[in-house]
This record gives sequence, structure tokens and C-alpha cells, in this order.
Amino acid sequence: MTTNLDPKVQAEIQNFMRGLVRRNPGETEFHQAVEEVVTSLMPYVLETPKYRDVAILERMTEPDRIVIFRVCWEDDQGNIRTNRAWRVQFNNSIGPYKGGMRFHPSVTQSVLKFLGFEQTFKNSLTGLPMGGGKGGSNFNPKGKSDHEVMRFCQSLMIELSRHIGEDTDVPAGDIGVGAREISYMFGQYKRLQNRFASVLTGKALSFGGSLIRTEATGYGATYFMQNMLNTRKDAIAGKTVAVSGSGNVALYCIQKVAELGGVVVTASDSDGFIYDRDGIRGEKWEFLRDLKEVRRGRISAYAEKFGCEYFAGQKPWGVPVQLAFPCATQNELNGDDAATLVKNGLQALAEGANMPCTPEAIAHFMDSKVLYAPGKASNAGGVSVSGLEQSQNALRISWSREEVDHRLQGIMRDIHATCLKYGTKPDGSVNYVDGANIGGFVKVADAMLAYGCV
Repeated sequence: MTTNLDPKVQAEIQNFMRGLVRRNPGETEFHQAVEEVVTSLMPYVLETPKYRDVAILERMTEPDRIVIFRVCWEDDQGNIRTNRAWRVQFNNSIGPYKGGMRFHPSVTQSVLKFLGFEQTFKNSLTGLPMGGGKGGSNFNPKGKSDHEVMRFCQSLMIELSRHIGEDTDVPAGDIGVGAREISYMFGQYKRLQNRFASVLTGKALSFGGSLIRTEATGYGATYFMQNMLNTRKDAIAGKTVAVSGSGNVALYCIQKVAELGGVVVTASDSDGFIYDRDGIRGEKWEFLRDLKEVRRGRISAYAEKFGCEYFAGQKPWGVPVQLAFPCATQNELNGDDAATLVKNGLQALAEGANMPCTPEAIAHFMDSKVLYAPGKASNAGGVSVSGLEQSQNALRISWSREEVDHRLQGIMRDIHATCLKYGTKPDGSVNYVDGANIGGFVKVADAMLAYGCV
């Protein structure tokens, strides 16, 4: 976050946030996301008349539309169940809405608005023609049979299909929405529309998916970390690393860090975390991937298999490491966690999840001169390869694994360069939060200005 702001700028931020909270009562996650961005942007906007004079921040923090709908489905016992679902189409100034669908009991309109708002900046940073959107449901796929998940996805798509399309809105996966759920939703869309269109990304390779898509967010966060360390003539090799989570992002972050010579010593789920001092790699990583992606088991099984330490009900931020990748969920790392990490020698952190660090944690990292990469920059790898999947579908071709990975590395380098362009301070230090926020803002804001005020 930007610190030591001019009192007039602080007053503008406070006034802006009062208005936003009044218009969006009770949406704490959305408030948090907007305040972080506006704190970076307000000095820049106030100094730039073309943005200042047209209420650009007020316009950019209001979604284009939100679709809310009921999803009724039948469980295996013949009971009719009802969930709520949303699609937040936040901003399509630079391309069709693009962002994942999340299935989790914690999904609310506030969470999806925060994610859609963040997605707008993240997608802009990739350089690809994608607007920002997000969607999901409070449906919980955990513990459900394949048939129950299928029936839910098919019912959801009956309504969602009215609002999406390859030139309108292209959803993808997110928490609780993997290859299984994407396949069920895509199949239903195809039946309803009677056409084969690139309307969802994260598809299986057999029907239009892209190589590297599953790995992309974790790989991208690792590539961004490597770019940050390069500015200090350093590297991932030889570093001890903490990763939270054990879903796709965490798994493939762990894999890529190990390939680059780092030693990942932690992984976690909602029950606790493992601490493997020897590092998660090779056979151990294969076991963890099978445990989580195939058997959908608990992380404690890894500790039982390999005899490492397991800490029930705890997060991995007390382990001494040089690098950290929070890859689980929002606000998982607080100010006390940040203080512990810094005390134990943390040098750099790249967010693999969306907004996993609280404002207090971010402030502590920046005050301590830790290299800190916000998620809208460091976890943009997933949506980048989703955009590349759309390109391959449009061209009716499939690129090789090497080609997609090469393009992903280039996109992450470009995002890092944008952060340096807009975040480098007069003393030579880099504020990656300001760099990502301003860099993502400029492209979207310029497009909005070009269209005129409607």
C-alpha cells in the first residue's frame, strides 16, 4: 500500500470510501479490495485531469451488471435442493468479461464483486483483450457425488447460458470448479445452444482445452517471483519456501519452485498443514497431487505416508522460510503472520490466491522492505492461459506445451515490467502494489474515456 500520503489525498480517499460503503452496505470483501486499489490510484488520478474530471474511479468501481438467479437440482435421495448463483459482469471496456466460477459455501455477492473488480485489473495487466467478471454459487461440491455435481451444473447452465458467449462473457474455473464441473457446464451449454463455441475455458484437452492451463496460475506466480528476485540479482534456487493450500495453484507452484531449485516445506488444507523439512518433490509431490486431484483426500494423509510433521488447525506461516506463496484463499495471512514471517527471515512473497493477505500484513511486508507481489500481478498466469485457450479455439489450433509455457513466461515478464514502470519510486525502490494497480488501471480507463460517458 502507498504510505505517507498527502493529507488532501487521504481526505479524498476517505470521502470516496464513505460513498462506496454507503452504496454497497455490508460488502466487506468488496470494500477491502476497492480501498487497496483506490489508495494506490488516487494520487495518480488527482494529478491527471483526464481521469480526475470524469469520475473515472466511481465508474470503474460500479459493475456493469450483476445477474442473480436460483439453481434447483435433485440430490441422489430424490430431494429437491436450492442454491443461489451470481454472475458479476464488472467491466468489458477492453474485451469480453472473463473470470472464473466459484462453488463454495462462502460465496456471496460481496466476494464475487471483489473478485470481479480485481479481475478487471488483472486481465488488463496480461495485455490480452479480456474484461473483468466473476461468478459462482454457494453450492458446496465437497461430499457430493459426480451425478449430484452434474445435475447442479446442468441446472445452473440453463440460466447462465442466457448471459454468456465467446464475445460476451467467458467463464472459467475457480475454487470448487475444476475440469469435472467445467465439462458438465460446457456440455449443457452445447446442448442448449446447439453449437460448439469457446464459451468456457479450462476445458479438457479432448474438446478444446489448452496445455498448461491446469498448471498456469502456480507456474505464473513462480515466474513472477523469479522476476522480482532477479531485480536483486537473486533467484529461487536454494531458498526454503512456504506454500499454503493444496489445490491446483499450490500444487503447481510447488512443482515449479522445485524445478527451479527451491525447497518447498509446507502445504495445507482447511484442516491444517504439513511441514516436510526435506522438501515436497518427486515421489512426494506425485503422491500429494494424486491425494488432492484424484482421491480428494486430506493433507494429513501426506504426513502419515512420509512421516513428516502435521499441525492440525494451523496455517504454515510460523515456519522459517525465505520465500512465501499464499495460495489458498482471501485474508488467510494477517498482520501477526506477516510479523512472524519477517522475523524468521522472509525475503519475498508472491500471492497465488486472490487477496490472501490482509491490509495489515501488506503494510508490514512493505515497511520491512520485503518484495511483495499482489495477486492481480502474480496470480495472473491462470487467466493468461485462459486467454491463450480462447485464441487457440478461435484459430482452431492447439499449441504445444512448450509454446504455451513460453508465452506464459513472456506475459509474466511483461506484467513485471509494467509493475516496474508504474511502481518504481524516485529512490529506486519498487512498490509492486502501486505498479500493478496503476498499470492495470491505465488501459481500462483509457478505453472507457474513448467510449465517452454513457
